[in-house]
Amino acid sequence: MKEIQATELADKLKNGENIAIIDVREDDEVAEGMIPGAKHIRLGEIPDRLEEFDRNEHYYIVCRSGARSGRATEFLEGNGIEATNMVGGMLAWEDEIETPSDK
Repeated sequence: MKEIQATELADKLKNGENIAIIDVREDDEVAEGMIPGAKHIRLGEIPDRLEEFDRNEHYYIVCRSGARSGRATEFLEGNGIEATNMVGGMLAWEDEIETPSDK
């Protein structure tokens, strides 16, 4: 499984890279803040929402600590979707966040 550190993902955002981030946490966790531009798809919904993933895109998967996003990354890769797990999850994220009210 491919992995990326939170600081590396933050650098990609700061450098203006057009990246796709999927946050697999639950609604109450996301309400506390998520990485700007991330799309929220709860872990349990991913199998039913596979059609929303572009097989030509690379996805960075995020959760609270890195465990759920690891499971999501393995599932997506097993279904032919390129994905990378953000190690340490939002607990390791030290950069900007946005809340649903910011959108």
